[in-house]
Amino acid sequence: MKKILTAGLALFLSLSAWAQEEDFKHSEVKLNIANTIAIASVEVGYEYFFGYDQAIDVEVLINDRINYHSEKGSRDFNTNSLKLGYVYYFGLEMPGSGVYINPFLKYRFGEFEEKVTKAVEGNDIRVKQVTDMDSFMIGIGAGYKWNFNDRFVIGPYANIARNFSDEVKDRFSSVEFNAGLSIGYRF
Repeated sequence: MKKILTAGLALFLSLSAWAQEEDFKHSEVKLNIANTIAIASVEVGYEYFFGYDQAIDVEVLINDRINYHSEKGSRDFNTNSLKLGYVYYFGLEMPGSGVYINPFLKYRFGEFEEKVTKAVEGNDIRVKQVTDMDSFMIGIGAGYKWNFNDRFVIGPYANIARNFSDEVKDRFSSVEFNAGLSIGYRF
């Protein structure tokens, strides 16, 4: 295990040293402003550029919802997610710009609660049903990013992922869709 960690650290440091030699910003913080406004889901991220057209992407999703399910009625999402991805940019004008693809791994944790009506001894009663939302996902995303003076970035994107939790698949779809409009700052 120590050898693997040492090799990983050495690779990261060598990529960092190589990237520092190039003349562009290597870090970006970003926010999915569309989902924050539309469904009160906060998605913040960090991208580290280790090349002109490649980056590692880490995101935290607070109040992460599956396929934009609403919280109308007596539904309550108490879920968050962590996402780790690789980003490859096809643009040549500015670093980290143009069309990109983003394969990723995502882990969601939390619960989904809703009140459902059940027939008990001939009477309909409302009971709380809880779904454990802990799940692992593999997905891919694509989008377009405009880079303004290697400082500010903005762009639309869409992701699709496969969920591997049986309990979540029983209540929701096993294929999840997410989209948004990301705004960011490079430093």
